[in-house]
Amino acid sequence: MSGATVTRRQAVRSAPATPLGLRPEAATILSALPMPTVVLDAEDRFRFANPAAELFFQQSSTSLLHMQLADLLPPDSRLFALLRQVRNQDAQVSDHDMTLDSPRLRRSGVAAHGAPLPEMPGGVVLTLTDGSTAQMLDRQLTFMGAARGASAMAAMLAHEVKNPLSGIRGAAQLLEQGASEGDRELCELIQDEVDRIRNLVDRMDMFSERPVERQAVNIHQVLEHVRRVAQSGFAAHLRVQEEYDPSLPAVWGSRDLLVQILLNLVKNAAEAVDPQTGEIGLSTAFHHGVRIAVPGSRERVHLPLTVTVRDNGPGIPEQLRATLFEPFVTTKPGGQGLGLALVAKLVADLGGLIECDSRPGRTVFRLSLPMPPPGTEPPEMRRPTASRRGAAHAADAE
Repeated sequence: MSGATVTRRQAVRSAPATPLGLRPEAATILSALPMPTVVLDAEDRFRFANPAAELFFQQSSTSLLHMQLADLLPPDSRLFALLRQVRNQDAQVSDHDMTLDSPRLRRSGVAAHGAPLPEMPGGVVLTLTDGSTAQMLDRQLTFMGAARGASAMAAMLAHEVKNPLSGIRGAAQLLEQGASEGDRELCELIQDEVDRIRNLVDRMDMFSERPVERQAVNIHQVLEHVRRVAQSGFAAHLRVQEEYDPSLPAVWGSRDLLVQILLNLVKNAAEAVDPQTGEIGLSTAFHHGVRIAVPGSRERVHLPLTVTVRDNGPGIPEQLRATLFEPFVTTKPGGQGLGLALVAKLVADLGGLIECDSRPGRTVFRLSLPMPPPGTEPPEMRRPTASRRGAAHAADAE
């Protein structure tokens, strides 16, 4: 495989355990809360995590129940000071505008509220309000608006520019036939520039609105195809690490569009990393996800399926992050800045969300995608119950 090394690790999913000392009815209530809520014991081990907490920590409840908070945050985090204060005072404590930053977690504008749990000595019920999630949704609406703007621009260019370009090119060809040697070079220059502008208009035409036919898609087959394409070409020299949830259900989408989206993200990652030490990570996970309202209706779209593309490159300059998915924004010399704008548009067409988290040495693009409607998923892709999920195993691919 062109000298590349691929490591595969499949994750385990099992039924979440009832927290020690917490009544089942209390666990049911905490599970229904819309804000991230966890129960920590006296050693700050996770004893319970509701679905919103899975999304907040980007970990399944099963994974969290094998962790301590220190596995996710540095010891100097203000959250540990809050927990100590709750235990020392045996009272409720709140803190606001916190930043939780570590290699495994990055959240800003977080408000935390801790309360002692009488049933569990030293236990704390911790509720978190995540300002970064609201910011993510606001940015997503901005990206979708930018994609719609690009769509309108594409329609305008196709109508107003391509037809005159054809006339200009035809006139230059006619002039070339009777022109002198010097004028013939100018005619050729005109034709070359017309062709360049036409190619740019054709690229913009990819943003035009087209109906998307969606069906149940095995995202792991899509990722395997993307990996093989990448490692037979532009990422042949890089290490690709795969970490997949084997029990993940199908994605409701288009295979071709998902391949286009992921190839674009993987290619960007390959171009960003150091050729000698570069690494790309592909992963999937199931989270209870966010629900977003569909404008003009009461429908709320559930996006529990997460696909991430990670690289260990230098990161995206901070001044570009807010406009990263807008057309003509690029860090590449000579780049046209249409790749990520197209990705944002295609993700929106599939009813999903895309978010980027970048810092020096680690950039993660995270896709949140919908599941198929009931009855449309093929039998082989239906999500297994906890009792049927197999054990994890690790293997190195050739």
